[in-house]
Amino acid sequence: MTDTPRPYTLIAELTYRCPLRCVYCSNPLDYARHDAELDTATWQRVFREAEELGVVQLNLTGGEPLVRDDLEALITVARELDLYTNLITSGIPLRRERLERLRALGLDNVQISIQDVRAPQSDRIAGHPAFERKLEVAGWVKALGLPLTLNVVLHRDNLDHVPEVIALAERLGADRLELANTQYLGWALLNRAALLPTREQLEGARAVAAEARQRLRGRMEVLFVVPDYFRDVPPACMDGWGRRFLLVSPDGLALPCHAAHTLSGLTFDNVKDRPLAEIWEQGEGFNAFRGEAWMPEPCRSCDRRTVDFGGCRCQAFQLTGRAAATDPVCGLSPDHALIDTARAAAAAAAGETTFHYRMAKTTFAP
Repeated sequence: MTDTPRPYTLIAELTYRCPLRCVYCSNPLDYARHDAELDTATWQRVFREAEELGVVQLNLTGGEPLVRDDLEALITVARELDLYTNLITSGIPLRRERLERLRALGLDNVQISIQDVRAPQSDRIAGHPAFERKLEVAGWVKALGLPLTLNVVLHRDNLDHVPEVIALAERLGADRLELANTQYLGWALLNRAALLPTREQLEGARAVAAEARQRLRGRMEVLFVVPDYFRDVPPACMDGWGRRFLLVSPDGLALPCHAAHTLSGLTFDNVKDRPLAEIWEQGEGFNAFRGEAWMPEPCRSCDRRTVDFGGCRCQAFQLTGRAAATDPVCGLSPDHALIDTARAAAAAAAGETTFHYRMAKTTFAP
């Protein structure tokens, strides 16, 4: 395909292993069945092939990427390729001397997840005592001169704490604060009734974030991501299917996004079997929802079809059973009532906070 867009970012999911059990995790519900991981040499080849495709940014993520013993070897190759490399981590397995080593090898940025502003609430969402350790690791990042991104996934239990989250980010000297409202796929969909906030909560938090964005301009970037369930039109998921982001799973599937492998009827190639360029340009899965030919009405005739690209394919599939359906988030979707029903169910469940956590050798169905 001569008109195939160029990927900008490679998301390298190095592993699904993780000390945390976050109730909104994007990893597969049956993650315990996915125990195969690409070896060092294969990941290094993938990095080289991604750079040849045009990728300039590399996100090392998981699970918890720090459980990989070969992280140093992977960052070394990323630096040789001049890829801007971001480590997305819980921070829990990290030692200061290892962080020093990763920085010396060429690591560019560290993103740490924090679940709330106090240990009991934060550890409850993470399913693991982790809060104090995360603060310690954030201090190391800044002390070593690395840029620090704090990522806080927002939901019903912590949206009212956004002023305190911002104050914590300022205290830690964060360079970027991502206030990322939960998107309801994976474990978040399973826990949706306990996580989905009220509109009033959302609007209050958004106003606080907007004020902080202006006040902290030039010192800290503040990003506030609205949950799809409270939009009238869908966002361009991953900047459009197979346009700018390329994800490789721990076992080697090349995907347009984290949840694409859950779409039944689509085939995705494995980097162990086929060069990355061929997968990106010719792969059935990547071409399934590129362009406009696949679009149903009302997407096909909508003025926003080249802006939001029909919304999220995984969300459409999880809610309707049809990956090619108009994203139900859209007010014009014939399935939009599913969103209204979900919000009503969450409101009815207010005060109920029973969570399903990631558990070894356990499979849940949404």
